[in-house]
Amino acid sequence: MTVLTAAGSFDVTLTPLALDVAGDPTRGRMRLDKVFRGGLDATGAGEMLTGLGAVTGSAAYVAIERITGTLNGRSGSFTAVHRGVMTRGTPELLVTIVPDSGTGDLLGIAGTLVLIVGGGKHDYRVEYTLPPAH
Repeated sequence: MTVLTAAGSFDVTLTPLALDVAGDPTRGRMRLDKVFRGGLDATGAGEMLTGLGAVTGSAAYVAIERITGTLNGRSGSFTAVHRGVMTRGTPELLVTIVPDSGTGDLLGIAGTLVLIVGGGKHDYRVEYTLPPAH
């Protein structure tokens, strides 16, 4: 199967949410809302949990995000799962499309999202496969 790509930029808004256990400064919970532009013309909505380490620059997050719109002209939606770890400022991030989460023209999508954040910009690249059209 051929790996397809789409690239562009995105904006993200993070809104703090209440935690089940209040008063723990090492944990956080946020709503995330994104707008993607470029090959992925879509919105994303999800929820993120964060955890801080005892050393500055060490933290982790997990998130589930539903992305709805068009990907290289194909309409539908899919879910992405995020796993981010930062060790003393060095990031490691993996964002995977949840298997069998695609709808519409994105039914059967599989792949990853590469998020590139720096210099005040948010860019992305989606690397994905789709089954042949019937």
